[in-house]
Amino acid sequence: MYVVGDIAYSDNFENTEKKISEIKIISELCMLVIFTSGEKRIFDAKYLIQYPAYKKLEDFEIFKKAYIEKGIIIWNDGEIDI
Repeated sequence: MYVVGDIAYSDNFENTEKKISEIKIISELCMLVIFTSGEKRIFDAKYLIQYPAYKKLEDFEIFKKAYIEKGIIIWNDGEIDI
């Protein structure tokens, strides 16, 4: 991943068809992400909150309301995504 102008971009373009199918909140700023391929990964958002675009995720009430739209994770009615 790399960040440009407070926006985080994936640096892995090997599989552009990989999409997120499910998420499960584990704790504050941490979730299990399940992809359509069946792959499971732990996503720790702690490093993102240093960037203004992701600062609101410190509020657990916002973080835990994450949802999936078109295979990406969305928060705060589309204000934040990754």
